[in-house]
Amino acid sequence: MRAVIQRVSEASVEIQGRIKSEIHKGLLVLLGVEESDAAEEIEWLSGKIVRLRIFPDEQGVMNRSVQEVQGDILVVSQFTLFASTRKGNRPSYSRAARPETAIPLYEAFVRRLTEDFGRPVCTGEFGADMKVNLTNDGPVTILIDTKSKE
Repeated sequence: MRAVIQRVSEASVEIQGRIKSEIHKGLLVLLGVEESDAAEEIEWLSGKIVRLRIFPDEQGVMNRSVQEVQGDILVVSQFTLFASTRKGNRPSYSRAARPETAIPLYEAFVRRLTEDFGRPVCTGEFGADMKVNLTNDGPVTILIDTKSKE
């Protein structure tokens, strides 16, 4: 799994002209599922996101988690995170999981993240054409890949 985590002051997902989800201060998580991903990676990634200390403390040092600042989380599926541009100019998405694999893992990730976070997380809609709006705060953008666990 690959996640792009952005600290936001606001974010929303619009589908067919209607707002599906919106948050204020918190994290926007763009989640890509790879064909080789397994359920074991969900626990690690969810815990890492919830405990990630990227919000400022009283001294302005990034030392607080989304839980500590009482922020929100918005998760949006994004298969393009596994785009390969090695050959030519048209990206290949062959590493991205097919829906029959990706949907159950995405849904399990959202359930686990909700459990670890201690309250509901907002989501987009898997496979939908979504318009994602955000105001990146900082800007702070973190890439986490469960294969490298850096």
